[in-house]
Amino acid sequence: MSETRRPGDWPRATDAEFGPPLAGDYRAAPEDFVVEEVLGFAPEGHGEHLWLWIEKRGLTTLDAVRHVARECQVSPRAVGYSGMKDRIAVTRQWLSVQLPGQPAPDDLAERLAACGVRVLEQARHPRKLKRGVHRANRFTLRITGAAVHAQLEARWAWLCRHGVPNLFGPQRFGPEGRNLARARAVLDRGWRKRDDKEGMLLSAARSYLFNELLAMRLADGSWQRLLTGDVAILDGSASQFVVEALDAELAERAERLDLHPSGVLWGVGNSMAGGEAVRFEQTLSERHAALCQGLERAGVRMARRALRMRLDQPQLEVTADVARLGFHLPRGGFATAVLRELLDHPTLTSFAQRTTPGHEPG
Repeated sequence: MSETRRPGDWPRATDAEFGPPLAGDYRAAPEDFVVEEVLGFAPEGHGEHLWLWIEKRGLTTLDAVRHVARECQVSPRAVGYSGMKDRIAVTRQWLSVQLPGQPAPDDLAERLAACGVRVLEQARHPRKLKRGVHRANRFTLRITGAAVHAQLEARWAWLCRHGVPNLFGPQRFGPEGRNLARARAVLDRGWRKRDDKEGMLLSAARSYLFNELLAMRLADGSWQRLLTGDVAILDGSASQFVVEALDAELAERAERLDLHPSGVLWGVGNSMAGGEAVRFEQTLSERHAALCQGLERAGVRMARRALRMRLDQPQLEVTADVARLGFHLPRGGFATAVLRELLDHPTLTSFAQRTTPGHEPG
């Protein structure tokens, strides 16, 4: 297994096949990075919560939440959202605002438009929109630079066939990895809710540990195949089970991206993994004992995340010096994890460079 590496400098899956990619750019303007939430269901048309299908540019999801709360004269706590979307992007997502027995302000759309939030649709629903209920995100990306001509189509085809390492993107760790540095400090002295009201620092620490584990599996080539003792996750669902004994059927299902090996999101509890797979978690706890123990003291519950994600409905169009990509990712998947396999850009590969401001695609 590989030694601990510089934070953010995790390996690529495609390098063994194609070598490192050439330089490129992927977000010269917000219109180069379009994200659309795929909810998977529709508001029912009645109820005390007003749901807003919005489009935003240059704003975080929390910025949009604050604007909606102010214009509707409610607390931000009364506004719900499913996922956090990037700031430097064009993003479309649902928000909900609790207005029991109250109509929406007549000029709500106009007032929000003045804040950079465009209301595309609105409907009523009985319940608040909760975190993580959407099914997927649709990405439409534009990339330029030398990478467009350097085996881009072959790399893309490889990712469509084998899947993408499900790394948490650099957005999760903040500019120059500062969220992770703050997380270390907070966990060392003992995590308190008042120091981390949104749980951002806990999330940064867990995400870093997951990426470190995935880096070990990338290094030994087991990130896309099941091992004895792996906790397998069914593609597109939360269904999971322990691989007690590996057989040809399970191996074939992993080969066609129906099943994915998973890694631990560290916290309190006993890991389901065993056999060959558990040794990676043991190594992780030895290399990063302070972070692991800090998360346990904070009381966050252990969970699992797939090591790999499938590119759903993939599209690639190359014209002149520009490539346009389209694909769906499951909620929590990062488009930057796809891009880092296709092009070299300082915001994708290392904490040493200042990362592009934004949020996980959620």
